[in-house]
Amino acid sequence: MQINPNLSDKARKDYDLVLRAQQGDQMAYAELMERYRDSIFHMINKMVFSSDDAEDLTIEAFGKAFQRLEQYTPAFAFSTWLFKLASNHTIDFIRKKKLNALSLDRGFENEDGESVEIHVRDNELDPVEALQKKERVARMREVVSALKPRYRRLVELRYFEELSYDEIAQELDLPLGTIKAQLFRARDILAEVMKEAREAI
Repeated sequence: MQINPNLSDKARKDYDLVLRAQQGDQMAYAELMERYRDSIFHMINKMVFSSDDAEDLTIEAFGKAFQRLEQYTPAFAFSTWLFKLASNHTIDFIRKKKLNALSLDRGFENEDGESVEIHVRDNELDPVEALQKKERVARMREVVSALKPRYRRLVELRYFEELSYDEIAQELDLPLGTIKAQLFRARDILAEVMKEAREAI
């Protein structure tokens, strides 16, 4: 593959790590994450104004990047590709959040000064949807119950009890970095378990 001759030494090192990661080298994944985790987090945090959301989005962005490493080409720096992917992922999150935050009480005026009402379906679930949601939650709890105890407790605290990272660290008396790393691993395991479950259907 043609490498851009203008790539910096740092970018060339990144590309070496990408090649190693594509071959399954876990240390290469870890080093790539170590190099860019803080800067990606700071970029996302400026976009969402929430450190908890930024933490989740950072981990999700790295997960997405690692799943798509085959798409990266050394025509430009890995950092450029990674930041673009992370910013797009965050923009999608913001759009969804804004959509959920639309006011139902009042409309708005269009360019012609006409009042336009916002018609959004009721957030209350109908009986069928409520049952489907209950079944999804039950399936998710079943999948989570298959995790090792340390991962299971983390997922339960974060996603079922909706505690912050700091609260989980206090609850389990563990360093914040350990909580984040183990949650990242737990998400990977969950994704793999759910993929296998879908394939088995």
